[in-house]
Amino acid sequence: MKLARLSTGTVLFGLDVVLVVLAWPLLLIAARPDILALFTPTADMRGVLYPVADLVALYAMGLYRRDSILETGRSLSRVPLVVGMGAALAELGAVIPPLVVPRVFVHPVLRDQAQLFALATVCFTACAFVARLAVDGLLHWRLLRRRLLVVGAGQRAWDLLHMLGREGSSLHYDVALLHDPSHGAVDPRLAANPLIHILDSAAVDALTAARAVDADQIVVAPDDRRGMDLMQLLDCKVAGFPVVPYLSFVEKEIRRVDLKRMELGWLVYSEGFSFGAIDHFLKRVLDLGVSVLVLLLAAPLLLGAILAIWSEGKGPIFYHQERVTQFGRVFRIVKLRTMRVDAEAQGAVWAASEDARITRAGAFLRRSRIDELPQLWNVLKGEMSFVGPRPERPVFVEELVAQIPLYQERHLVKAGLTGWAQINYPYGASIDDARSKLSYDLYYVKNFSILFDFVILLQTLRVVLWPSGVR
Repeated sequence: MKLARLSTGTVLFGLDVVLVVLAWPLLLIAARPDILALFTPTADMRGVLYPVADLVALYAMGLYRRDSILETGRSLSRVPLVVGMGAALAELGAVIPPLVVPRVFVHPVLRDQAQLFALATVCFTACAFVARLAVDGLLHWRLLRRRLLVVGAGQRAWDLLHMLGREGSSLHYDVALLHDPSHGAVDPRLAANPLIHILDSAAVDALTAARAVDADQIVVAPDDRRGMDLMQLLDCKVAGFPVVPYLSFVEKEIRRVDLKRMELGWLVYSEGFSFGAIDHFLKRVLDLGVSVLVLLLAAPLLLGAILAIWSEGKGPIFYHQERVTQFGRVFRIVKLRTMRVDAEAQGAVWAASEDARITRAGAFLRRSRIDELPQLWNVLKGEMSFVGPRPERPVFVEELVAQIPLYQERHLVKAGLTGWAQINYPYGASIDDARSKLSYDLYYVKNFSILFDFVILLQTLRVVLWPSGVR
């Protein structure tokens, strides 16, 4: 597989893994040269847990995301903190009874907690720095640029290039457009850009064009597909050039569904929306296990929040409100009160930035997401899931269903405490925000799996510890 066909985040993760796997054992061997000769069935697991916890922490805190890779300086400044979090996580994992592993991982000399913690922090911080600087160099030398041949040069092609520039999983793309006049006019914004290479299908066929630009992938994105020469595309596929339709490419590359260009036929015939009995069972087990664990760990925070709300004056501690969950069922959500008691005396309204109805304690609780913790009770009752689309109020759902096509499809799964839209898009407080978040919710519903839920749970740590876009 060509390196350029991998997302930039995948390449960075691969570099982190290689460096950690090579550097960590070498560091331990350097600390005790005779370590390879020592084996015992009572070896400490921390030596194994440290590299695993380091990679999990880097992923959970978003250091493989596009925005982190783009801002190398900010990413590097966060690495020591994140690596330290991973080391602390490994220390917590060490309370598990020792398992039978080779002594190659940890010698008694290294069992000193402070020493091992320091070794791991220095080692993994250095590895992360090297990996990120290496990716920065690869980007500078144009070795990670994706080469795309886009069939079409109309408005759809423009939308594609615009989204790739803002949200693509790779940071840089070399794009050539193959235009056929019968598929619509060239978008004037594309024609006016001298950096965009537009090929004429009358002068060159698709296979020749793909070979000329050495395309990593061919994206079929004309405004009008009538009369398209499918044999040319089949020739490209047989020759080893992956051919993918526009909507499928956007879904995989940007990890959301493009509602602007949505075609119901594609949604019907593409894979997804599969919910088996085992999936539902495992999801319920995950909901119960994570909810109980989070409640136990967050009990002191919850108690402190209750005292903070109580200290601000009269009014209930908890806030109950009707929300919509799976199949349109209405339930009463439980949250910590973050607004004044008379916040909705004039009726239901969207929350706004710098909302004057929010109390001083409420502002902190919203930024830290602590106000959401009582919803774990809804999860335990089975009204919500830990991962799923954000539950909205019935009055807003009626309004959104009337204005946004496919909005009801987000209710194919239970509403969630966190979700794909929640970790990828700022807090939504308007019709336009709801439409944008729906593109992520549909992606989640379409691609639901337990593994995907785990990914979202890990990424939720980033949102909680480095909040953004919260109202």
